[in-house]
Amino acid sequence: MDYEYSRVLGKNIRALRRERGLTQEQLAARLQVAGCDMTRSALAKIEVGQRHLYPDELKGLRTVLNIPYEAILI
Repeated sequence: MDYEYSRVLGKNIRALRRERGLTQEQLAARLQVAGCDMTRSALAKIEVGQRHLYPDELKGLRTVLNIPYEAILI
């Protein structure tokens, strides 16, 4: 796993979440409703680059945040 890319990706996800005025808890809840089993703790680890993003989570973020993949993956 490329730690530096994970860190940058996490910062981007955090920025996208904050732009929409969502807390980690709120985003995790919306992801769960959309069928993506992500906890607030997992989201927090992704945002600081300590955990990688699974394909289903990437798809869930795209759906819930209503953005293209490119906006997430930078």
